[in-house]
Amino acid sequence: MIDGSRGAILSLLGSILCTAMMLAGRVDADATRFVPWKDSTAPPLVLKDLAGNPHALDDYRGRLVLLNFWATWCEPCREEMASMRKLQERLSGRPFVVLLANYGEARARVADFVKRESIAFPILLDPNQDAPRAWRVRVLPSSFLIGPDGRVRYSVIGEIDWTQTDAVDLVQSLLR
Repeated sequence: MIDGSRGAILSLLGSILCTAMMLAGRVDADATRFVPWKDSTAPPLVLKDLAGNPHALDDYRGRLVLLNFWATWCEPCREEMASMRKLQERLSGRPFVVLLANYGEARARVADFVKRESIAFPILLDPNQDAPRAWRVRVLPSSFLIGPDGRVRYSVIGEIDWTQTDAVDLVQSLLR
């Protein structure tokens, strides 16, 4: 029961954080939302997908990666996915990939959500929430843009509309 209680508490805290971000109303994509990443290297990231296949950030070298930390219970996370889908469609044929790292939920719950919502992105599972700690994720959703060279370029805290001009322009500049 301790694990169940811990999960319920974490879920409640996460819901509170997501609600606070939603109430703040910051979904615009103005340039100030993109915080330059100061570290020279990306934290390690090796997670399994829903099928149990490992995905390492290093596997995506040569591509621009939008890494997004999310949860099924986070309304802003779910709303942001539609704009990420549109961004990926807009950049079709370019070396760009979106990776969704789930924040500690059970495989079955995530799989049901992905099926119900027809999510086509690679879904990475982090049952112990090690990756969010390494990436200093404190609020969901949180996103990171990792350049083709493997360096983290920007972080974005909270929901953002990835189809707005500032976001698209920044992403395209990282593809040049």
